[in-house]
Amino acid sequence: MIVVGAGPAGSATATHLAKAGLSVLLVEKSRFPREKVCGDGLTPRTMAELTRLGVDLKSLAWKRNRGLRIHVLGRVYHMEWPDLVEFPGFGMTLRRSLFDQFLVEQAMGAGVRFVDGTTVVAPRLTRGWVAGVVTKNGEAFEAPVVVSADGSSSRLAVAMGIHRNTKRPLGLAVRTYYRSPMADDEWIDSMLELRDGTQLLHGYAWSFPMGDGTCNVGVGLPNSSRGGLGVRELMTRWIRSTPPRWGFNDESQTEPLKSAALPMGFNRRPVYHRGLLLVGDAAGMISPFTGEGISYAMESGRYAAEHILQAHSRGIHTTSAQKVLTSYGDRLREQWGGYFRLGLIFAQIIAHPSVMRAACHYGLPIPAVRMLTHRTLAHLGSSIPQDGYDRVIHLMSKVMPKA
Repeated sequence: MIVVGAGPAGSATATHLAKAGLSVLLVEKSRFPREKVCGDGLTPRTMAELTRLGVDLKSLAWKRNRGLRIHVLGRVYHMEWPDLVEFPGFGMTLRRSLFDQFLVEQAMGAGVRFVDGTTVVAPRLTRGWVAGVVTKNGEAFEAPVVVSADGSSSRLAVAMGIHRNTKRPLGLAVRTYYRSPMADDEWIDSMLELRDGTQLLHGYAWSFPMGDGTCNVGVGLPNSSRGGLGVRELMTRWIRSTPPRWGFNDESQTEPLKSAALPMGFNRRPVYHRGLLLVGDAAGMISPFTGEGISYAMESGRYAAEHILQAHSRGIHTTSAQKVLTSYGDRLREQWGGYFRLGLIFAQIIAHPSVMRAACHYGLPIPAVRMLTHRTLAHLGSSIPQDGYDRVIHLMSKVMPKA
């Protein structure tokens, strides 16, 4: 099998396939290690996926955090990660250059052949079906199934006529790093109310302690199609209103601002078409609630591998195998469709600062509402409901039309 793109989605797919005994080629256009614009936050969902890859979490020396600290309406709320059967009660932070390198090493350790510095420019077609890939330098690689993990622009998907649904939100985020006294905090910070002096701004912000003397700090716009400030100007105006004790200023900034698109809520379909299977950002698998995509990238890689393995066991080109590969999309909608639909509604709400302000004013002071909000935004509900929060999250996801 061929997997194009060595981010979390691609490396997870490749590792699961290789551990099951398949021959896998993982192709990446950049030379590793390489930088990736990201918040660098690894949620409990990501921790669970690392465990499923066979990683011993106790062996990781990455920066741990115990939960989320929300800043809104002049108040601060501390919300610990819940300790659940399926998800541990902690998260971590690690620069994406190091995290992605770690995942590639896991893949190689499982037997994956990794080739970096190689740009895939097109699928190789046989009678209209994907049968491999062609690289920029003219090399051709053959495989009965190709996994597109090549990011939000997904050259492979576009070549097969699978375009982005422009009605789905495309968020934008910008981030940098600051030397800060908060670099060793136990909490990751989320700012739901952004101000420039007395002016209320749209969007949200974060600060994630990296444990190396710096914080990853950024802002996001849930839907870039809405009017208002650009994401870089939003960042600049918000930063100058942050408390001096945080240390976010020009002198402490260690890197330039860098931005990235956030394709949300299944914004490219179908996720399987004629031998090409999409995972992660290539299919828009980013949470509309938070802009978090690492856990969904890795989970989609696991699901993709399971469907590919089932198809392989039936004979990859048989009708039965094609049914299995096509059902990959059904599985994703069943797993996340209702939740992502909720998130799309949430993204519309927080695009209106006054509405968001009212919701925070009346809801967050109530402990039960605060915990439900925390677990909903972080998508920390057990597959089999264990408590009242689980049941509410399940009910909300079930009654929603699938995204």
